[in-house]
Amino acid sequence: PAGAKKSHTRAISERKKVASPMGSSSSRNVAARGIGKRLFGGKSDAFALRLGVTVPDFQADTTAGNIKWHDYIDGSWAVLFSHPADFTPVCTTELGSVASLQSEFDKRGVKVAALSCNDSESHKAWVKDIEALDYCGKAKVQYPIISDAGRDIATLYGMLDPVEKDNEGLPMTCRAVFVIKPDKTLALSILYPATTGRNFNEVLRTIDSLQLTAKHSVATPADWTSGKDCMVVPSLSDDEANKKFKFGFKKLEVPSGKGYIRLTKDPSR
Repeated sequence: PAGAKKSHTRAISERKKVASPMGSSSSRNVAARGIGKRLFGGKSDAFALRLGVTVPDFQADTTAGNIKWHDYIDGSWAVLFSHPADFTPVCTTELGSVASLQSEFDKRGVKVAALSCNDSESHKAWVKDIEALDYCGKAKVQYPIISDAGRDIATLYGMLDPVEKDNEGLPMTCRAVFVIKPDKTLALSILYPATTGRNFNEVLRTIDSLQLTAKHSVATPADWTSGKDCMVVPSLSDDEANKKFKFGFKKLEVPSGKGYIRLTKDPSR
């Protein structure tokens, strides 16, 4: 979209002002205030990531080499998750947790990538710490960690945290999670503050629900996990539901007398 391209161009322009090693401390501080004002001062130029929109494409350096995001997705489900900074305690446990769950993401046909506002050399050095902790479960970090030192991608995806700043006063990436469908549209997004580590088993649970409900006319209730009963979507009549689901459905009695809660077996089983 034109707005996303404009945001991307402006983000690169700000990066050149801020990241240049020849720039003075005062010029970097001015640029930092400019980014903060533009992103968080009421009117944001960041791409509006709404459910169902095609996520922005980008090209970036990673721990696995250069990638083009849409090519990387390549018809698969994908998860992009950001973290505030390398060599920080909570982030180290999170990336280790994802590494330990790599086989679970693979089983679901999901490609994973992480991102922060650090360069690839920092990422590569940090991986040794990630793999040394029990959170990693003796696994290796196989997914790419994207370098976004200029905050170009973080700007496009609206991942910058207005509270957490680096030593130069620039906003860092928040703990964002984006689950993306094979057609490159956004299926789910979650934002966590810097102080709260994510539960990636919950991310897997939401992916199970998203993949199931993309194929079948069901919804998943609170605390649902794969294999448990699902709910028939309201758009199906009772007759249609009986024809569609081989095990039929059970209607729960409620004080209102309205038969809107209809449970059926997981249709993928």
